[in-house]
Amino acid sequence: MPYFIAIILILVLIAMNIKIVPQAHSFIVERLGAYKETWDVGLHFMIPFIDKVARKVDLKEQYCDFPPQPVITQDNVTMQIDSIVFFRISDPKAYAYGVRNPIGAIENLTATTLRNVIGSLTLDETLTSRDQINAQMQDALDIATDPWGIKITRVELKNINPPEQIRDAMEKQMKAEREKREKILFAEGEKQSAITVAEGEKQSKILQAEADKQATILQAEAMKEKQIREAEGQAEAIRNVQKANADGIMMLKEAGADESVLTIKSLEAFEKAANGQATKIIVPSNIAGVAGLAESIKEVVKS
Repeated sequence: MPYFIAIILILVLIAMNIKIVPQAHSFIVERLGAYKETWDVGLHFMIPFIDKVARKVDLKEQYCDFPPQPVITQDNVTMQIDSIVFFRISDPKAYAYGVRNPIGAIENLTATTLRNVIGSLTLDETLTSRDQINAQMQDALDIATDPWGIKITRVELKNINPPEQIRDAMEKQMKAEREKREKILFAEGEKQSAITVAEGEKQSKILQAEADKQATILQAEAMKEKQIREAEGQAEAIRNVQKANADGIMMLKEAGADESVLTIKSLEAFEKAANGQATKIIVPSNIAGVAGLAESIKEVVKS
């Protein structure tokens, strides 16, 4: 029975000295109070009563959200700024033995660095240079915490709270700037509108002038065409009358009409040729002239 109890105690003792390191963790092992080694992920064994796990270190990325800190800008404006620092443990041994209270050390170091950075900037630069401030603080903190086995991965300024009087002045300034931009935009809109209206009127007048010009040209061409057609019609009418008279004389001649009839018909043809425009008709004084005229008409008919 005592042997059984002893075996059980030995098994319990062995089990208590078997350690499993989980993922993203490291164990700091000491032997007789001195640092022995750092255990990574996996199964490990300790010597009972000699070795012990001095510290379990979490290797995941962590963050510290610090309360607002009073800072003074270069132009003597006091404001409240709160920040958040992201970090991870890069060296578990240095983290375990480098500083007594790492989180408290980071908090105080962050406050000091923030005052130094903001103290070199004016109020306007502080409000508009947040990325620059974050980068400067990250570089400064990373250098300072490196001996502690801490890697600063990111620094963010959460809130920047100027005094109430400054906020009121900034709101008034922003309101004035917005009103100024509104007036400028309104004036630009009015200007563009006037320019557009003037351009429209100009184009309208140009198009109207072009339309009037085209209408005048078309009207002149129509009048010209009308006059040409009227002249052609009058000429055709005269030719038809002359041809009809000539045909009539030819028919009289073929019917055996004497010289006196031909002469009279010739005079009638001469009168019709005037188309009613002449107020006087001159008749030859002698019959020989009339006969000559008749002969001339007959020649024309023959031709």
